[in-house]
Amino acid sequence: MVSIADIEAAQSRISSIVKQTPIFESRLLNHWLGHQIYFKAECLQRTGAFKLRGATNILAKLHEQGELPQRVVANSSGNHAQAVAFACAQFGIPVSIYCADTISPIKAAATEFYGAKINRFASREEADLAVEEAGGEEGTLWIPPFNHPDIIAGQGTVTLEALQQLAETGVEPDAVFAPCGGGGLLSGAIIATNARLPNAEVVGAEPLNANDAARSLQSGKIERLDGIPNTLADGAATPAIGEHTFEILKTVDDFYEVEEEQIAYWTQWLHHLLKLHIEPTCAMTMAAVAAWLNDKPPNQKVLVLLSGGNISQASMLKIWQQDYLTQPPIMNPNA
Repeated sequence: MVSIADIEAAQSRISSIVKQTPIFESRLLNHWLGHQIYFKAECLQRTGAFKLRGATNILAKLHEQGELPQRVVANSSGNHAQAVAFACAQFGIPVSIYCADTISPIKAAATEFYGAKINRFASREEADLAVEEAGGEEGTLWIPPFNHPDIIAGQGTVTLEALQQLAETGVEPDAVFAPCGGGGLLSGAIIATNARLPNAEVVGAEPLNANDAARSLQSGKIERLDGIPNTLADGAATPAIGEHTFEILKTVDDFYEVEEEQIAYWTQWLHHLLKLHIEPTCAMTMAAVAAWLNDKPPNQKVLVLLSGGNISQASMLKIWQQDYLTQPPIMNPNA
């Protein structure tokens, strides 16, 4: 099990490579909702997403131990691929990425720019099988997207860093919200928040169309998606959570499944209000925030983790098929 000490060690270990990202507010959004919403902008992280923290942590820890691999492989649809490619470049390690043909073109281009070789397959399942085989070769390290203690510890630094930043201004959030794909970011948020603010709630969100985590939490066992989900939140379209993240996710305080219309709605509104280029996967979390706040007293303080900002043109076109900016944010979304 990952501890707060692991997250604190990761924070120190990766500080020379990973940026400290800022926290944003929207006075207009706060006024509309009657609450204080703080946004941790990992969309401004190097490589454009929080994934760099976990990938850097696992390699930096091996570097400390004098056990860096000769070669790295990873399976990812984009943000993890970029993170692993960038992290490997810092340590001079060649890296190959295994992914489905559906990988976002913008994420694929960035991954190759950072020096990785991309191997494309017809499906996510084929890519996963291929990387597992490659990871068994001598001298090769397979860095999974989320299901590893050192990855979870690295992702936990997002929340730890945000809580430290807010504490400097005298703010203690009543709740921390994070999107859930494989569960690395949310797992790290649970550990960091429980250690630093034990009275605060931790809440997750995932697309209703890719609700494997919600079904897993309901059934008590890991459930897998049937095929490729149709969701704008491609960062949360992971086939299944892992055994490491599942054990931590079982302790989450609340969890919401969000419909596609709400994902598009909040992506548009957060782009407009925050002036940040953020992915639908993290904008989706605001639907959970609004639903959670619906029966709470005024002036709640909420921390929202904006996990990334890498969006393809195709996704942007889908997001803007309908203009939702004519309707200001509402307190009872269909989430």
